[in-house]
Amino acid sequence: MVAARITVNGKETPLSPAAPHTTVLDLLRERGLTGTKEGCAEGECGACSVLVARPGVNKPTDWVAVNACLVPAAALDGQEIITSEGLATVGEPGTRPTLHPVQEEMAVRGGSQCGYCTPGFICSMASEYYRPDRCAHTEPDGNGDSGDAEHGPNGFDLHSLSGNLCRCTGYRPIRDAAFAVGEPAEDDPLAQRREQEPPAPVATEYTQDGATFLRKDTLAETLQLLRERPDAVVVAGSTDYGVEVNIRSRRAGCVVAIDRLPELRELRVESDHIEIGAAVTLTEIERRLDGDVPLLAELFPQFASRLIRNSGTLGGNLGTGSPIGDSPPVLLALEASLVLADADGERVVPLAEYFTGYRQSVRRPDELIRAVRIPLPLSPVTAFHKIAKRRFDDISSVAIGFALDIEGGIVRKARIGLGGVAATPIRALATEAALEGKPWSAETVEAAARVLRGEGTPMSDHRASSIYRSAMLGQSLLKLHAQTTEAVSS
Repeated sequence: MVAARITVNGKETPLSPAAPHTTVLDLLRERGLTGTKEGCAEGECGACSVLVARPGVNKPTDWVAVNACLVPAAALDGQEIITSEGLATVGEPGTRPTLHPVQEEMAVRGGSQCGYCTPGFICSMASEYYRPDRCAHTEPDGNGDSGDAEHGPNGFDLHSLSGNLCRCTGYRPIRDAAFAVGEPAEDDPLAQRREQEPPAPVATEYTQDGATFLRKDTLAETLQLLRERPDAVVVAGSTDYGVEVNIRSRRAGCVVAIDRLPELRELRVESDHIEIGAAVTLTEIERRLDGDVPLLAELFPQFASRLIRNSGTLGGNLGTGSPIGDSPPVLLALEASLVLADADGERVVPLAEYFTGYRQSVRRPDELIRAVRIPLPLSPVTAFHKIAKRRFDDISSVAIGFALDIEGGIVRKARIGLGGVAATPIRALATEAALEGKPWSAETVEAAARVLRGEGTPMSDHRASSIYRSAMLGQSLLKLHAQTTEAVSS
């Protein structure tokens, strides 16, 4: 087997002698690429952002920004990354490098002060700069602005920077720089690189100091490995495991990567269901579905940050079993099922029957979530309400997913998923029963809201009190009614 290595800024970099738990951030800094910074070590500040060549949605390759502090370096074996140092064009010895257009705009518009966060911002901005479907608005207003505070006249989506924090600038100069960048030049090498296929996944067996990082070629090989090594830690985007490594010093003896398995990366729309592979990233789902599942489309902008969504997966979010994950309430409302696979075959489990206790589920150690299935047709009235201290990039205090069928003013079917109010994500069964067969009226909703306030067993912690969580449940249903009354009646 070929020795594990990553192509960094066009040059091959061997992983050895780094330990299998070593993150991309630590590897880069150990090799002298200190532009990549550590701020929080848990994927919340973006100072460590780098670009990775990934399979594209609209072109063969997308330049995707990820948190280098969370990804094990071994997970990028055979892959290609660009750091902030690799964006500038280096000329002859003794001459100054030519700044990348993103770097130039950040410099001339005062987007960098202390400079600590700047390389991460620049990598995240470069990812958006090279997004193939980014295009200028054709009718900006008289001030040259798009009229949308979160989207520039050049098509730049500020949500691409939602995972990057800055303590100095107040963000306005950074926003100005983002909204000033133009289109990549025709001879831009990174723009040209998008027309070529990304590096293919490679089988990896990297062992140092008694620990091993493994990636198999196929799902069947991976499932057989898990049967032989039930103690193995399974990772996809590593957005959860990376925090365990950095903050809790977790050192697993065996880590198995599943993020590039082709069997887990399919997304299919059938006549009666949508099947989403467990290792398709949240960003890929968002862009490939393109709003076809409105409830998911409402979820994604509120799910962590773009940096996390570029790596995180539905399979990982469900596999952790967290009661405050954002996707379970939505998927419960959508009546989703999980396809669980082991070395002997597959079984389908309704998500409502999947969770058994705090971070516990019916999935066995030798099983993987292969896919999430969402039945069709979809309910026409949907909403996702997330109550958190920050608008974006925060953990929810309460999360509620709604999916209702309302015909002739009567609630024919109601599905409500809840997160943050029990040891597991749950369905609000009593509230569903209080709504079904009743008119979608203020009287019905007020009565059902009282029932919803009593669902679950909310606790008090540093995010919210139990009383507040219960109140927010009832208020959420009242809000849904206020938002949808006009649409439903029309």
